[in-house]
Amino acid sequence: MTTSQSPTLVLVYQRSTLPWIFESAQRAGIRLILVPRPDEAVTEDQLPPAVVELLPLDLEADRAGALAALRRRYQADPFQGIVTLYDPAVPFVAEAAESLGLPGIGHRAAVGAQDKRVMRERLAAAGLNVPGFVRLDAPQDWAAAEALTFPVVVKPAHGFSSLGVMRADRLTDLKAAVEEVWQLCLSKLGQVAGLVVEEYLDGPEFAVESLAHRGEVQVLSIGDKGWPEGPYFEESIYRAPALLPEEVLRDIRREVVAAHAALEITDGPTHTELRLHGGRHPYLLEMGARIGGSGVSHYIASRVTGRDFAADALRIAAGLPPHAFQPGGPVGEIGAAANYIVPCGGFGRIEAIHGLDELRADPRVEHVVQMLFPGDVVRPYPDFTGYPAFVLSRHATTAEAEEFHRFLETSVRIDYTALESDA
Repeated sequence: MTTSQSPTLVLVYQRSTLPWIFESAQRAGIRLILVPRPDEAVTEDQLPPAVVELLPLDLEADRAGALAALRRRYQADPFQGIVTLYDPAVPFVAEAAESLGLPGIGHRAAVGAQDKRVMRERLAAAGLNVPGFVRLDAPQDWAAAEALTFPVVVKPAHGFSSLGVMRADRLTDLKAAVEEVWQLCLSKLGQVAGLVVEEYLDGPEFAVESLAHRGEVQVLSIGDKGWPEGPYFEESIYRAPALLPEEVLRDIRREVVAAHAALEITDGPTHTELRLHGGRHPYLLEMGARIGGSGVSHYIASRVTGRDFAADALRIAAGLPPHAFQPGGPVGEIGAAANYIVPCGGFGRIEAIHGLDELRADPRVEHVVQMLFPGDVVRPYPDFTGYPAFVLSRHATTAEAEEFHRFLETSVRIDYTALESDA
């Protein structure tokens, strides 16, 4: 049971193997009630730091039951807030906070941050940079996108990571792409709320980590995400701070702050991904109302700025003021940080992953977070099995991080054996 000595938050669907949010909670003196992910076994005798209790809930199979269980737990011993880093759970968390009278972004903001159809419409209504797009509420509606300028990108309205994101270069490819993405999401997510088809933006991709408090926004870091061109947009790198002219950085900050207002995200962390169309003009691809990458965004922002991003996000979720918050203007940088997302590089059953053990001993590397292992099956894109591993490293400069990533491209590789069905 919780006590009045320190604030307590319910943390929904956070992987216990990703340490940052737990470590930040411990530093901030915040106790956590962990709602474990259904696909991960967490036991009472091996709890992550700051976790004082486990509260199993099934948000997907029994949403009403999960809300009722949270209410009973709150009535028995009140907690101060509820938070998640798992994008599909953002609307649930907002609804739960509203129903219990706890701090949160509210249902309307949560829908805007999680449903890409609504996000596009709100950003366009606010006059922000938005590619031509249409929303599809059924696969047979594909012809509604005929008037767009090709190539286009088809993506699920409620997707995350690279799941179901596909580029269609010609009108003749569109119907098949829409049907494939729809069926894939149906099989992986169990349902499809709809799709977005939007014009492909030519230009490099960037990620922005921000913190909002009472309607003010502080942009902490802007990082380079490479130049994914499709057709399936597998993520590969994240290096911060981005090496961009100051006027471009100002435009990115201005667009991100305006997007918070358009989506009505007034409190808490956000993870924004955008493209510099033509190498100059920022267009938001998405803004998530959570710390990105299950905590990877905290690692990047904290190593670049020296600020405890996750701790302040947790304080806001508990109704407390953040310790380091200065809206407006750039944040001072103390170094560079990077995430190398080991590419699948093929598909089949993983036989071996080479190079990770050596990296664990590399002084530049602070974390090797492995998600896939020998014996796991990787399906070909546009199916999204997951990323084999994250290699998180700290550097003096972004140029050093870039050089390190070139080294990783040749030092990490995966061996596969073909599945019988593929053979």
